Amino acid sequence: MRHHSLFLTAAALLAGAAFAQSNTAETNSAQSNAASANPAAKIDLGLLQAQVLLDEAGFSPGAIDGRAGSSQMKALRGFQQANGLPVTGKLDEKTKQELGRDSRPATVDVKLSAEDVGGPFTYPMPSKPEEQAKLDFLGYRNMLEKLAERYHTTPETIVALNGPEKLIGVGQTLTLPNVVPASREYTGANPKQAPLLNALNIEGSQPRGDYVVVDKSDGTLKVYEGEFPSESGKIDGKLLAQFLVTTGSSHDPLPLGNWKATTYSFLPPFNYQPDLFWDVSDDKAEHKLPPGPNGMVGVAWLDLTKEHYGIHGTPEPQLIGKTQSHGCLRMTNWDVMRLSLIMKPGFQAKFVA
Repeated sequence: MRHHSLFLTAAALLAGAAFAQSNTAETNSAQSNAASANPAAKIDLGLLQAQVLLDEAGFSPGAIDGRAGSSQMKALRGFQQANGLPVTGKLDEKTKQELGRDSRPATVDVKLSAEDVGGPFTYPMPSKPEEQAKLDFLGYRNMLEKLAERYHTTPETIVALNGPEKLIGVGQTLTLPNVVPASREYTGANPKQAPLLNALNIEGSQPRGDYVVVDKSDGTLKVYEGEFPSESGKIDGKLLAQFLVTTGSSHDPLPLGNWKATTYSFLPPFNYQPDLFWDVSDDKAEHKLPPGPNGMVGVAWLDLTKEHYGIHGTPEPQLIGKTQSHGCLRMTNWDVMRLSLIMKPGFQAKFVA
């Protein structure tokens, strides 16, 4: 396998921005944010370690990037709530102690294997659904994008941790966020689910949740143990985990109420129906888009009893919680896979404002 510099690989990635799944404004935002990112920007290793530890604990900060922001604050608030700490959203000393900051270093040096950076890749990525429909698979665009998802981070963060002149390829050693799982025993996972859990570095030892609560105002999906809330709406179960979600838009608002996630599909194709997209002309043709991590629903679809709605992955993990969706609940690919391991099909979900 040929080796490439991180700088050139990142440049190719930015040049081939994928088709965004909500609207043109989102696409422009993704490209603008990526293009303006400074790969050489310094990373706060203390914040990076906190994010790694939050990820390990099941309180996802989204893409681990060593930068403070709303995603980290939400993760901290969830962790603090679950551990009986003052809910401040700040990385105070009590929270650091509870996280066990000495238990896991922020980064790990990884000698890359084909499992980390092997293809095949999809580059350039077609921007139009009719062109995507001609492909068999919507894979990662290059080694750097695949590696970033595997280590729950962003391409820019990998460049910042290693320097733009560092080479990427089989046999090269890179410094990466330390999300390597202690166990890859995925008890109960089906044959399509287990390889994805492994590919996305999901810890095999997970708690078992009973129900989830999706909070529109907070942009979070919380996993609880205990009895499903009664009609009074009081939530008194034990909080086990929390994930960032994008929960809809003014055009397709989150369907409040009680639902169930009945069946799971891994690496699903996607039936692109323009009449279900408020920002796409209804005279556009329908297409069956191929599966893949860069598909419109990412690597997994957890089907809800609300017609046309599901909990699914995304090709744009850095946008979770920061943009709108077409009504479904969107998560990073690694978080939706972890959720699929924590929750059994048929779980109940309460959507609140």
